[in-house]
Amino acid sequence: MVVFTATFLLPLAWVLVGAMKPPAELARIPPTVLPETWVPETYADAWNFMDLGRYFLNTLVVAVGSWAVQLAVAVPAAYALSKLRPLLGNVVLGLMLATLMLPAAALLVPMYLTISDLGLLNSPTAIWFPAAANAFNIYLLKRFFDQIPDELLEAARMDGAGPVTTLVRIVVPISRPVLAVVSIFAVVAAWKDFIWPLLVFSDPAEQTLSVALQRFAPDTPINLLLAGLVLASLPMVALFLAFQRHILAGLTAGGIKG
Repeated sequence: MVVFTATFLLPLAWVLVGAMKPPAELARIPPTVLPETWVPETYADAWNFMDLGRYFLNTLVVAVGSWAVQLAVAVPAAYALSKLRPLLGNVVLGLMLATLMLPAAALLVPMYLTISDLGLLNSPTAIWFPAAANAFNIYLLKRFFDQIPDELLEAARMDGAGPVTTLVRIVVPISRPVLAVVSIFAVVAAWKDFIWPLLVFSDPAEQTLSVALQRFAPDTPINLLLAGLVLASLPMVALFLAFQRHILAGLTAGGIKG
């Protein structure tokens, strides 16, 4: 367990501490474990030098939009497949799950051509549009909805609630644990994505953090670049620490037992 934990924590610690070393000390062989000269202002310098505030905002817009679009599509789709049981619903679900077997790289060219034909390049919509079709999140939600007793939904129908009312007032409140998991997955995936934003954001002013840091890398001192990487990672680390109990609860929740 110690070795497993160290495998993940040591690289993070090296980046965190390395950002506070002068460039000459970072390049020294053998490397120093702790800085001989601490330069904590590197983080402020990196923020200003690379104008990270702009890219944080760009990434936040992309991540929040992706989250909203995924929930708007995945929740009704999962509810329909689980409780409304449409004709050929199992076939549709099987085809969606089959897309999880495809390499992500195989989808890049057709997705790029589609986004380009729609005129969505250099727009957050270029990220939101593909994010809507997330088969894994639909499957995760469907599995949760499957375990909600049909008797509960039937009682709502007897009270005059239609499918939309039942979804909004009954199913969604019950499903908060799994919705939290899906939300975190959506936000983290959009925040850390690199290849797709690199393709669709050729305008530097619209780029996300991961793409901007890659663009700055050749001309930026290594300690500033490391500081930028740390700053870019902090929101997702904080998100995980704040909601780790919700993640575990959502992944292990089994709906309501009748």
